[in-house]
Amino acid sequence: MQTDSAAGQPTHCSTSAELSKMDAVLLCSVRDRLSYFTTRGLPNLSVPSHLHNGAADIRQQSEKDPSLYTVKAVLILDNDGERLFAKYYDETYPTVKEQKAFEKNIFNKTHRTDSEIALLEGLTVVYKSSIDLYFYVIGSSHENELMLMAVLNCLFDSLSQMLRKNVEKRTLLENMEGLFLAVDEIIDGGVILESDPQQVVHRVALRGDDVPLTEQTVSQVLQSAKEQIKWSLLR
Repeated sequence: MQTDSAAGQPTHCSTSAELSKMDAVLLCSVRDRLSYFTTRGLPNLSVPSHLHNGAADIRQQSEKDPSLYTVKAVLILDNDGERLFAKYYDETYPTVKEQKAFEKNIFNKTHRTDSEIALLEGLTVVYKSSIDLYFYVIGSSHENELMLMAVLNCLFDSLSQMLRKNVEKRTLLENMEGLFLAVDEIIDGGVILESDPQQVVHRVALRGDDVPLTEQTVSQVLQSAKEQIKWSLLR
């Protein structure tokens, strides 16, 4: 934002090219949240034209500018290296065959090490394990490891709250709907939207009314959100 020296009033940037990377992320986040509430039918809710147009410009720009794709993929494998969940955000591995080969390679390189960060096939990989699960967040070789680790921790902590700290294969498979919703709340098109697990759990609970989750999953999500709110008030 710039200031008009004559009028002393702030003026908006005229093109999306002048927005910084963080501006782009925040603008996309605002657009997505407004879109979500609009679909829920709240009255008199409109998107200002400069935000609506700006968000569209940023989305188009992100397709051309790889720097906005801060996350390339999110993976969850079992202790045999088999895929339980995988979401790729670009065309680094365009076919299922290439994806499976990459997942096998990444598992073989990481499942017996104590490190949390690896460089593999020109990519930055952060990961952690829990009982019989392995969680991976992948970015480019130039991506900030701390940012990728924040995404990984947010996903893991969100699932831990939703699954009542029972983060293991059987429980995860029974609650895959919640996993998909959590990932969508954290990342949109490779752009990081959220890193606070409590916010993610809260929004997943809200979206439970719009998505055909199983009764068990909805009750777990709602109960977890209530418990988090209760403890935050007692602190």
